[in-house]
Amino acid sequence: MERYIRQIPIIGEEGQKRLKKSTVTVVGVGGLGSAVVLYLTAAGVGNLILVDGDRVALSDLNRQVIHWTEDIGSLKVNSTMYKLKKLNPEVSIESIPVKLDEDNAKEYVKKSDLVIDCLDNWKTRFILNRICVQERKPFIHAGVHGIYGQLLVVLPGKSACLRCILPEPPEERTVPILSTTPGILGLLEAMEAIKILTGYGKPAINYLIIFDGFTLNLEKIPVRRREDCPVCGSLTLSQ
Repeated sequence: MERYIRQIPIIGEEGQKRLKKSTVTVVGVGGLGSAVVLYLTAAGVGNLILVDGDRVALSDLNRQVIHWTEDIGSLKVNSTMYKLKKLNPEVSIESIPVKLDEDNAKEYVKKSDLVIDCLDNWKTRFILNRICVQERKPFIHAGVHGIYGQLLVVLPGKSACLRCILPEPPEERTVPILSTTPGILGLLEAMEAIKILTGYGKPAINYLIIFDGFTLNLEKIPVRRREDCPVCGSLTLSQ
């Protein structure tokens, strides 16, 4: 109670208990993932599943703040788990040092109450979006480029999914990123996750949230489910 005394007046004791009972899968513990896992752990989400097969590199450290210079060469999931356990030992953390793909995605999604996309490639994002819709799991996507970012909250059967707004995956390429950009978008992902898990507030569904760091503008662009979407077009609320 003392650890969470400043947020319980907002989400209530029942909301805090819901966080404690929740399992969240975070795919990618780089720039976006650093902010997401730090704040979900601090908030008291009971169970985190971290999926990432990469190792820490020097070029990661300007934005992936969960990793430190001493972690270079270490598996990112192990570096992350070590820090999070020091922050909040009450949180159960499962580290999965693999790259998410068609063969393993369903396993990690099925165990979750909510899934967060902290990836850096569109192919894997599209796999994760499809599996989450199939399994009816809330899915939160974010992507960054330079000082810009985007956020999409997917509640299968209730809102547009990633394929509704991007019928084809964008071209894969290495993008420049200012150190603070993934932190801002990751915090927005964490906030939406907490809202969905506790029932507090109104999730930002059916909007594509665009962050423009150049002008510090946050824009909500209305989006809607497409009936011809190959992922969620045939989904109904009763399914």
